[in-house]
Amino acid sequence: MFKSFLIKYGEIGIKGKNKYLFEDALVKQIKHALRKVDGEFEVSKQQGRIYVEVLSEYDYEETVDALKKVFGIVGICPVVHVEDEGFEQLAKDVVAYFKKAHPTLDQTFKVNARRARKNYPMDSMQINYSLGEKILQAFPNVKVDVHNPQVLLNVEIREKIYIYSTVIPGAGGMPVGTNGKAMLLLSGGIDSPVAGYMVARRGVKIDAVYFHAPPYTSERAKQKVVDLAKLVSVYSGPIHLHIINFTDIQLYIYEKCPHDELTIIMRRYMMRIAEHIAKETGSLGLITGESIGQVASQTMQSLAATNEVCTMPVIRPLISFDKQDIVDISLKINTYETSILPFEDCCTIFVAKHPVTKPNVNIIKRSERNLEEKIDELVETALKTEEVIICE
Repeated sequence: MFKSFLIKYGEIGIKGKNKYLFEDALVKQIKHALRKVDGEFEVSKQQGRIYVEVLSEYDYEETVDALKKVFGIVGICPVVHVEDEGFEQLAKDVVAYFKKAHPTLDQTFKVNARRARKNYPMDSMQINYSLGEKILQAFPNVKVDVHNPQVLLNVEIREKIYIYSTVIPGAGGMPVGTNGKAMLLLSGGIDSPVAGYMVARRGVKIDAVYFHAPPYTSERAKQKVVDLAKLVSVYSGPIHLHIINFTDIQLYIYEKCPHDELTIIMRRYMMRIAEHIAKETGSLGLITGESIGQVASQTMQSLAATNEVCTMPVIRPLISFDKQDIVDISLKINTYETSILPFEDCCTIFVAKHPVTKPNVNIIKRSERNLEEKIDELVETALKTEEVIICE
């Protein structure tokens, strides 16, 4: 029945003179999302609207599912478009649409006409009244409710006439790529994939870095992170995943530093390395999945100690979330089941029995002096031997 979709956007509409840049970015993201869908599609802008036209046989459910994952879309409207052959023909088309789209024929409804083409011989109010009358004549069991209708029947008069009554919720947010780029510290846990998703939803292009510690972490643990990056990329677009061999750095810290400070010092070196890669690849900030008080390394004092090594912004979209809030989003974006697979994470291998929860930055810096002999060399080696996987 449907060979066209009207795409509705939200915040883009208030971007003033730069609106076209955001529309163009959204069109680009829609085209990218539909590449993996069977069928041929044409995406276009027309008079403040974005349309997806179907040019071949296609799978309706698969197409809608792909569009629901495009940031920037707030509504997906399957539409029927007809030629302008006069009002009587329009009325027949609307009645036929209503019968197919709402076969129970006992709902309340309201007609909402929009006359974008001003040379049409009837104004919007006349169209509303006249089409409503035709529907009431055709279906005696339906009733008009202008305040809270079960069916809002939209009729847009443009070069063609578009008829639709269903608005499928989209992902919201802003088109990816309209708000710069950031580097996600991606682990195998529940939190960091959600953090990447949330920042990408605000239009930020994301890449990721994962700290691998063989033989303490297995190839299955690494593959788990690759799989998580691919799941997030369904929403964010392709992710360049930088895999850093962190084993020698961790062992050296374990050997030279107090064990209750291991988590903080390791985290500080992860942030240093992530920031170096971020700067090399054009990212403007770091993203982490930290939430205040969730673990010992996420107290305010610990976060301050971690931040101290960074010169670029650290974005923490989950900072005030309860764990259940994060789990709910991970279920929604399909990362939860992968995140809970029982493959060890490099952070958990070297965790102290009684980690410091209120680290003093000056004491941490003093402990890090024990690393001066070899740490720069180890960091340089880790950067030189990084592996990059494109996840999409």
